Amino acid sequence: MSAFNSIAVLGGGAWGTALALTAARAGRSVTLWEHDPGHAQHLEQTRESRFLPGVMLEPSIKVTRDLAEAARAEALLLVVPAQVLRSVVTSLQPLIAGRTPLIACAKGIEHGTHRFMTEIIAECAPNAIPAILSGPSFAADVARGLPTAVTIAASDAAIAQALAQAMNSGSFRPYHSTDVRGVELGGATKNVMAIAAGIVAGRKLGASALAAMTTRGFVELVRFGKAYGARIETMHGLSGLGDLTMCCSTPQSRNFSFGMALGRGESIDEAAHGKLAEGYYTAPVLLEMAQAKGVEMPISTAVAAILQGQLGVDAAIEGLLTRPLKAEE
Repeated sequence: MSAFNSIAVLGGGAWGTALALTAARAGRSVTLWEHDPGHAQHLEQTRESRFLPGVMLEPSIKVTRDLAEAARAEALLLVVPAQVLRSVVTSLQPLIAGRTPLIACAKGIEHGTHRFMTEIIAECAPNAIPAILSGPSFAADVARGLPTAVTIAASDAAIAQALAQAMNSGSFRPYHSTDVRGVELGGATKNVMAIAAGIVAGRKLGASALAAMTTRGFVELVRFGKAYGARIETMHGLSGLGDLTMCCSTPQSRNFSFGMALGRGESIDEAAHGKLAEGYYTAPVLLEMAQAKGVEMPISTAVAAILQGQLGVDAAIEGLLTRPLKAEE
């Protein structure tokens, strides 16, 4: 199995920069592709990310705006928003060699199609190898070399293991898995739960309520995962419980911070601060997919109703508290 000695990272935001640094520390030859001309020039000239002040790119990392140049790498990390992944992969398809791993690093589900990230890759680049990277990780921590563990999944166990080895920098520890659906599903679902947890924190309902919301959110994540073919052990791992726990506990999570602002009474526009959290886009899609499989997800339903302006925060909380008493599952 190839060692994947050359890696391209598509997307020069905070997470893309962090992963490029990680790959460089792991000894790989790294190309960082950035679509925005101004940001690409800033990265090239200053070697510092606008999104991670004080974090400098390794000298070995090459910044480019040429997609064809990036496509020559042996493996590509797609660090672009979930809702634009399709257009990026479509552009990549004629440029990549056959059997090139395309590793989705976005946590979301596509609007309209209800496609998971690896499904989009398989559809738009049928000759590529779809993979997913997910887990409890903040870009600032990873960029600064703080200890982090994630999961990389591909349907082929040998490829998943080789990709994990290629990204292993010591402080950044990837586990490998063949449960592609479970890994990407956990990352998408937890964003909605993090908004709910943030609302509880913003409303100052206390640590007990936050613990209850996070725990029952995990129950919903597991229910949804089982309905869509995820393995239960994946749900209890880094990309499920691990990611949920992290994002439901700190304002460092954009989704949690967004929820906190809503809980304090801010409007969606005010809470977004110019950039909506991914959970905002995932919530209605998650709800549609849950309903299609007959999966009960009251927390997700409440979050979607709040985001669509159908329910106020207090009414949503009251609705959850007054649900019929039942045995814990």
